[in-house]
Amino acid sequence: MSRPELSPEQSAVFERIEHTREHVFVTGRAGTGKSTILNHLAWHTSKIIAVCAPTGVAALNVGGQTIHSLLRLPTGVIADHDLDQPAELKKMLAAIDTLVIDEISMVSADLMDAIDRSLRQARGKRHDPFGGVQIIMFGDPYQLPPVPPRDPHERAYFTDTYRSLWFFDAKAWIDAPLAIIELVEVHRQRDDRFKQILGAVRHGEVTADMAEELNAAGARPAPTDVITLATTNATVTRINAERLAKITGTPLKAVAEINGEFRENTYPADEVLELKPGAQVMFLRNDSDGRWVNGTIGTVSRVTGTVWVEVGDEEFEVEPTTWERYRYRYDAETKKLEKEVVAEFEQFPLRLAWAVTVHKSQGHTYDAAVVDLGPRAFTAGQTYVALSRVRSIEGLYLRRPLEPRDVIVDPNVVRFMRAAGHSGIVSHEVPAAG
Repeated sequence: MSRPELSPEQSAVFERIEHTREHVFVTGRAGTGKSTILNHLAWHTSKIIAVCAPTGVAALNVGGQTIHSLLRLPTGVIADHDLDQPAELKKMLAAIDTLVIDEISMVSADLMDAIDRSLRQARGKRHDPFGGVQIIMFGDPYQLPPVPPRDPHERAYFTDTYRSLWFFDAKAWIDAPLAIIELVEVHRQRDDRFKQILGAVRHGEVTADMAEELNAAGARPAPTDVITLATTNATVTRINAERLAKITGTPLKAVAEINGEFRENTYPADEVLELKPGAQVMFLRNDSDGRWVNGTIGTVSRVTGTVWVEVGDEEFEVEPTTWERYRYRYDAETKKLEKEVVAEFEQFPLRLAWAVTVHKSQGHTYDAAVVDLGPRAFTAGQTYVALSRVRSIEGLYLRRPLEPRDVIVDPNVVRFMRAAGHSGIVSHEVPAAG
């Protein structure tokens, strides 16, 4: 598969991770290439690494395991509960040099501490932070917050134990120095003024002039084929169903083939996909031949045994693809860490795309989009994620004008990033390791 080349900034980050044992948090605004570095690391590191993420979907996207399944952790608040570690788990964790965690902003302080305790216990190094494993984390706390526990007792535990829910307030970091690298070069947008406005939305520092510019640009009527980014699944399902129903003809129903352990909430595509010629779709994976990328929008042109999709002036035949769910295991004979496939999900890599949730748009880039925040944005970073998907302000359409209450920034994130900046930990200029 063709992989994007690293920019000098991204390359310097890779070299620093590769040639040090530092714990590193790689952050940066939307479109700075955090995923590009992570993918490069997974393919090119000389270290023995395991890659994980807090959710099943995020783990699939990076070819890793969920944190809970990798470390065999119990669900819910883990606190000081005993950790059951069979011999094969200890051997597997003892083989790791580096643990890479994607979407770290969704990891709670309690889970971060459980990762630390689990690695210390498995590797028999109870006095070494993370049992001597290098921790590399990717994510942007300005985009995705951790999900607060529903249980009132669990909420009370967090209030009593931690300064906040966030991973950076875990006790593990008291003894483990953390290098924070903030990527600054945005690759998604070219217009400096739009970059400036998005930066202000990210930090909750939007001026009246900026708000006026966004609302003036977004007030135009949107063309009918522009994707809508909405805050709820219900809105997305309704828009897609209404638009599909307006197209005459019987839909093709493609049913996914699922082998192995796949939970429904981690399906990478629709189990039953309904398509008609004329349906607007979004690709869910990069094409190995580079014809489309994850997030490319197209129109179904014909449906035969396979599906044909027009992207711009070109028509492509799209065949079903297979997503693989992996598990790491230690091979005693080769004394190596192996990745084995434990489940497969086969489906056309397409989703109806007149609308998609802001959450599912994460990591995608659109030439144009309608942002529909409903009555109001309801989580920190939601408005920033939605606006920053679009390449330029000319491609932005708003279902309603933005209001000050739509820009929500968690004060804990501001505190953490400011403290890191003031202490000189945040590296904007990343020196390449010698």
